[in-house]
Amino acid sequence: MRSEKHHKGWNEIKTNDSWALFKIMGEFVNGFEKMSSIGPCVSIFGSARTKPDHAYYKLAESMAKSIVDAGFGVITGGGPGIMEAGNKGAHLAGGTSVGLNIELPFEQHDNPYIDKGKSLDFDYFFVRKVMFVKYSQGFVVMPGGFGTLDELFEAITLIQTNKSERFPIILVGTEFWSGLMDWIKSTLLEKFGNISPKDLDLIHLVDTENEVIDILNNFYNSAKLSPNF
Repeated sequence: MRSEKHHKGWNEIKTNDSWALFKIMGEFVNGFEKMSSIGPCVSIFGSARTKPDHAYYKLAESMAKSIVDAGFGVITGGGPGIMEAGNKGAHLAGGTSVGLNIELPFEQHDNPYIDKGKSLDFDYFFVRKVMFVKYSQGFVVMPGGFGTLDELFEAITLIQTNKSERFPIILVGTEFWSGLMDWIKSTLLEKFGNISPKDLDLIHLVDTENEVIDILNNFYNSAKLSPNF
């Protein structure tokens, strides 16, 4: 009896997994349809827990305005904290402001600065990450938690393995990122040889919005592309 019950439960799991494919496919189709028309954008990542009075929130808002002035729109994870700051800056500057929201048991909720019709909801992190990488011309990565690190290393891996077009990855905040970068260089690269020097070529560590804009402009100028390609 126990084995029959277990077998029945396993069959139900397999059936649910099969039906989930349609939901996953639906998220991809909806994402591709909406994102394909937004134009060139830069994604801003960072902690959902950063408060509006924090220096990094203010910096993210100001950077988003400058990114819009440089000819790009802004994509964020659509939630509070650094994400809200990025959308707010883009919105106040009159630029494209996109939010790719994920349903979570805590922290995540839509912020009010996303353009109407440009707020997308996802159940699956991997679908959401595809949208970030496919439709971003650059990653600006502010201090954050596991989700921020996940997006960062996903992008690095895809570029390293030629599964994605190359684009600049800009880490903002030397006080936050320098320890990680030191470990990557001293341990991954020099001590164990698990990466090559060129894997780090597109990762930039900065502190100011002027540096962010210069990196974006220099990258696309050298590639003979403009923000409005």
